[in-house]
Amino acid sequence: MKFKHMFKRTAAKAGSVNSAGNLFAARQPEVPDGLLKKCNSCKSAVFVEEVKKNYYICPHCRNYFRVHAYRRIEMVADADSFEEWNQGLKTENPLHFKGYEEKLEGLREKTKLDEAVITGKVTIGGTPAVIGVCDGRFLMASMGEVVGEKITRAVERATEEKLPVILFACSGGARMQEGIVSLMQMAKTSAALKRHCDAGQLYISVLTNPTTGGVTASFAMLGDIILAEPNALIGFAGPRVIEQTIGQKLPQGFQRSEFLLEHGFIDEIVERENLKEELGRILKMHAVDGAVKGKSRIPEKADEETSQYISEEKPGQILSEQCLKNDTEQSVKNDGEQSQSGKTETKGMNQIGPKMSAWEHVQLAREKNRPTGKDYVNLLFTDFVEMHGDRYFRDDPAVIGGIAMFCGQPVTVLVQEKGHGTKSNIEHNFGMVSPDGYRKSLRLMKQAEKFGRPVICFVDTPGAFCGLEAEERGQGEAIARNLYELSGLKVPVLSVVIGEGGSGGALAFAVADEVWMMEHSIYSILSPEGFASILWKDSKRAKEAAEVMKLTAGDLKELGIIEQIIHEEEPLNRENLPEVFEDLSRKIQHFLEHYETMDETALVKHRYDRFRRM
Repeated sequence: MKFKHMFKRTAAKAGSVNSAGNLFAARQPEVPDGLLKKCNSCKSAVFVEEVKKNYYICPHCRNYFRVHAYRRIEMVADADSFEEWNQGLKTENPLHFKGYEEKLEGLREKTKLDEAVITGKVTIGGTPAVIGVCDGRFLMASMGEVVGEKITRAVERATEEKLPVILFACSGGARMQEGIVSLMQMAKTSAALKRHCDAGQLYISVLTNPTTGGVTASFAMLGDIILAEPNALIGFAGPRVIEQTIGQKLPQGFQRSEFLLEHGFIDEIVERENLKEELGRILKMHAVDGAVKGKSRIPEKADEETSQYISEEKPGQILSEQCLKNDTEQSVKNDGEQSQSGKTETKGMNQIGPKMSAWEHVQLAREKNRPTGKDYVNLLFTDFVEMHGDRYFRDDPAVIGGIAMFCGQPVTVLVQEKGHGTKSNIEHNFGMVSPDGYRKSLRLMKQAEKFGRPVICFVDTPGAFCGLEAEERGQGEAIARNLYELSGLKVPVLSVVIGEGGSGGALAFAVADEVWMMEHSIYSILSPEGFASILWKDSKRAKEAAEVMKLTAGDLKELGIIEQIIHEEEPLNRENLPEVFEDLSRKIQHFLEHYETMDETALVKHRYDRFRRM
């Protein structure tokens, strides 16, 4: 609704005559001060109070209004938890720029702010954190000396007090009036965050509209986890500057949050009304100090509700709540014991069904209704927070990764995802991972190492993606780097082959302390078709090749390549997957209980020795 239609009785056109015959001059509607404002996007008139109650989102078009710093803190922090730090710091005029001091004084008077950022300590969902929020009303929240100083002091104090940091960016970049001094704040804030990172602390960056220039090129893009509001402008150079430089019109959506998510630079886009909950969830996961030692949380049997949940595909919301609080010693006594080699084994765990041909295993591993990695995530974990992107080029949908809770402890989960149905298969590239996917997985593995989280991988790929763009972006290097880094990762790593384990594309997710296979999965140097084509120049001999390749779970257990075989119903599908839930969950818990008792040196040596024997 337009302003002129809101208050018709107070508006008049030029030349109109009232009942007494008097001629009116044109006048605007008389709107009570503070009652209405206009949405810059849809141009509709909106009630200010309605906008405030709606998280400063237009009720007509969902355009996001900018939020003042104190209001932003109020929206995400627990009530009365904010303690402000570093008040009273005031900007000097290092370049003696004419009129700068007067401009600052005017802004202080108008905004009631000392400078363009507010810092302090809050709790979110009961978890303490250090927060910094830029306020665009103050010189577009450009980063001058005081902004850099306040952020740096806040990060330094967070490092000392071992607290996570959350910074909300909303900035036009460096502050021109302070010249080179402003530029140095990029290095200063980045250096402080490096020390915070080296101390093993969490940094969450939240990008809002706009985040550009020197802020983008420093603290805004350095988060362990980077969140963004929808449709926020995020980039180094502004759109106008780019258009002037290249002489071209930019495409629709360029430099917006959705563009950055697709290109691998942010982890997640979060609606404003959900931001407090999401921040609280992430903080809680990082507040848990490793596994609960000496207490097993073994899951109950899956029930009908489990099966229903799987079929409804509700990501990250499934059944680990059913973990029982059984004593570890008792559960091991009842269900298994440690082998002499230190591998976690359970009695009966390697009992498999009737003898089948290798080719029959291949066909079952490729069955279109077979559960994919996403189904296992839904089944085994709760509170899954998906992370996106390699921070270099793009987000690869063939890899799904993130943080989740397993029986009360945080873990990093990585999945090679094929998808269900033709449209989903194409979207996920049939599980064929690109260099960007391997680099995303490595980023999350290194993040897990930083925070002491175990890594659990689900392998299901016919092989790494072979294509022109994959070679251009270094497919071989990306796989090699995963093998290199995984071999020395200082947290437990478990890999489970759930379908096809094709060549180096699978191995890049399987340099682990233990590798398990579902009963009818396969793991091989390449596909039987490829094997037959290379050795016999005839891909039609794939069935024959499968028999000689030793690619079944039974073959690989006998060869000492894998540690465990997980029995599955035949044929395994999304409906009967919950039937393996109890067994698989118990085994994973035993794995964690064993390997998390090892110190870093012993853990890495064990992994090295495992492959050294092969």
